[in-house]
Amino acid sequence: MINLVGQLAIAAFTAYVVTGGWRYLKVVLVTLPRDLTGLVRLIKTHWFLYKLRKRNATVPQVFKENCLANPDRIIFFYEDQKWTMKQMDELSNRIANAFLEHGFQPGQEVALFMESRPEFVAIWLGLAKAGIVSALINTNQRMDTLIHSITVVNCRALIFGSELAEHVDDIYEKVRERSPDLEFFQFGDSDLCKKAQSKSLKSILADSSASDPATLNSGNFIDRLFYIYTSGTTGLPKAAIIKHSRYMFVGAGLRNLLCLDGEIIYTSIPLYHLAGGIMGTSQCLIFNSAMVIKRRFSASQFWPDCIKYNATCAQYIGELCRYLLSQPPKEVDKQHKVRVMFGNGLRPQIWREFVDRFQVKQIGEFYGSTEGNANIVNFNNTPGACGFVSRILPIVYPVTLIKCDPVTGVPQRDSRGVCLRCGPGETGEFVGKIIEGDPTRSFDGYANTEATKKKIVRDVFWKGDMAFSSGDLLEMDEYGYVYFKDRTGDTYRWKGENVSTMEVEGIVSELIRQQDCVVYGVEVPSCEGKAGMLAIAQGDIDFPELIKQMKSKLAPFAIPVFIRIVDEIEATGTFKLPKVKLQQQGYNIHKLNDPIYLVDLKNNDCHRLTKELYDKILSGELKL
Repeated sequence: MINLVGQLAIAAFTAYVVTGGWRYLKVVLVTLPRDLTGLVRLIKTHWFLYKLRKRNATVPQVFKENCLANPDRIIFFYEDQKWTMKQMDELSNRIANAFLEHGFQPGQEVALFMESRPEFVAIWLGLAKAGIVSALINTNQRMDTLIHSITVVNCRALIFGSELAEHVDDIYEKVRERSPDLEFFQFGDSDLCKKAQSKSLKSILADSSASDPATLNSGNFIDRLFYIYTSGTTGLPKAAIIKHSRYMFVGAGLRNLLCLDGEIIYTSIPLYHLAGGIMGTSQCLIFNSAMVIKRRFSASQFWPDCIKYNATCAQYIGELCRYLLSQPPKEVDKQHKVRVMFGNGLRPQIWREFVDRFQVKQIGEFYGSTEGNANIVNFNNTPGACGFVSRILPIVYPVTLIKCDPVTGVPQRDSRGVCLRCGPGETGEFVGKIIEGDPTRSFDGYANTEATKKKIVRDVFWKGDMAFSSGDLLEMDEYGYVYFKDRTGDTYRWKGENVSTMEVEGIVSELIRQQDCVVYGVEVPSCEGKAGMLAIAQGDIDFPELIKQMKSKLAPFAIPVFIRIVDEIEATGTFKLPKVKLQQQGYNIHKLNDPIYLVDLKNNDCHRLTKELYDKILSGELKL
C-alpha cells in the first residue's frame, strides 16, 4: 500500500513538472512577498476609505479637520510664498461665501481656467465647500476647444487668471452666444480683458467672510468634486467626473503603496491634470504633506528648485524625465534630497540611466487614466514596469489584460462570448472590473453619457459583468509585472506585424540624443497596413548612422519607412508629443514644405522624397 502511494506521488510530481507546474511554483515563490505587501497596503487603503464612507466625509471636511489640528503647517510653497493650512482654509472660505452670496447653489458648475498656483487649489476647494462643482480647464486650450470645454459642462460662470485674459477675449463673443447667462470672474491684479466683461474676483473676496460657510458640512462622499478633461488621442476634450470618493481613494492608494509620509513634493506639472491635481494635491489636503508648486516646468531649474525647497519627493509625467536627462550633467544632479519620484511616462529605455544619474532611490511609475478604475503602481522599483497583476490571487484586485485587435481595439472572445485573457508575454487591452456601489471599483464616467457608454465593455470576466475599457495596450511578464506598450489606434500593422509607436519612439529618441521625435503609421497605396513614419525636430541628424543603429536595435518591420524633419514638435501641457495632426498630413510633398525622406535600408541611407518618387509610391510602381 505504501509502495503504491509512493508510486502515485512520484507519478503526480512527474506530471506536475512535465506540464509546467514547476514554473507556476517558481512564480509563487518569487512574487508572494510582493503580493502580500501589496495586499496589506491595499487593505489599509480600503479601510481608510471605509471609515470616510461610513461618516459620509467630503474633501473639504477632511481638510478642515487637518487644518484645525495643524493650522500653521505649511501646505504650499510658491515662488517666495509660504502658504499655511490656515491661509488656505480662509481663502477657500472666502471663495465659498462669495459665490453663495452671489446666488450660486450647491450642485451648480463653474469653469476654472488658471495657471498653477496655490489660489488655483483654494478656488476649487472653496467652490467644493459651497457644494459647487469645478471644471478644471487645460490652460493650453484655445478658441473652439476652449468654448467646448466651458459649454460641454453646464457652467454658470468662468473664473480665469489675468495671465489668460487674451484667450478669454478671443472666445468671449462666441461663448456668449452659446451661454448668454455665463458670468466671468477675473482673478488677478488688473483687468486685462479688452472684450470680456468680467468682475474682479479679488475685489469680491476682499468683502467676503473668512468664516466657514454654512454648507461646509453638507454634501456627500459620492458627490461630484470637479471635472478633469481628457482628450485621448482624437476628438474634443471629455469632462471626466471626479467624485470626493475617487479623489481620496487615489490619494490614499498612492500614499500607502509608495509609503509617503510628510513629504515636500515638487510639482512642475499642471494642476488641471490627474497627476498634479489629484495625486499631488491629495497628499497635501488629505495627508498633511506639502507641495512646491511651479508655474511652469524648467529642465534647467528642476533640481536647483528641489534643493532650494528641500523637496523629498517629485512628480513627473510624459517626456519630463527625458528632458531632464537631456540637460548637461551638473553637480546639482545628486545634491538634492529627493528619494522618490512618481508619475507615468518614464520610458524603459532611459529608466536605469535616469536613476543612476540622479540617484533617486525609488521610482513610483503608475498606470491609470483620469476617469478609469484600472489603476496600478510599481512600488518595488522594477525597471520599466508600471505595476503588476497578481498571478496568485488575481481576483483580489480585478484588473486584467484582454486580447483585442491592436488597431480597432475590438475585444476577442471565446465560444461563450466572454473576453479572452492574455497570458505572460502577450499584449492586450488593460481593463478594470466595474462594481456598482464600490468607490474603488466604480466608473463615474463623463459629463456626456454617450462618451461614458463607449468606455464600458461587457461580458469580460463572465457573462453579464462590466469593465472599464482603458484603450491602452499593455504587456504582462511571467511574474505579473505590466509594461505599457501603446494606445489602441497608435499601434499600427506593417508587414503582418504590430508595431508599437511608443517602443520605436523610445529607441529612436535615445539614438538621436534625446531629441523630440514621434512615430505614427501612414497609409500607402497597394500596401496592407500602414508604413511607419518618423518625425524629428530640426537638428543635426546623421542619417546613415541613424539607420544603421535602427537596424541593430529594431525589428525590420518596426524601422520607419519615411522620415520627416520639422521645425519643432510642441509638447502638450502634460509633456506628451501629439501625433494626430502629423499623421493626418502624412507624406504629401505637395502640401508640406518640410523635407521628407524615404529610408533605404539596403544602403543605410535616405533619399529625399521628390515628385518622381512620390508619384511612383502612389502608383505602386515603387514597392515598399
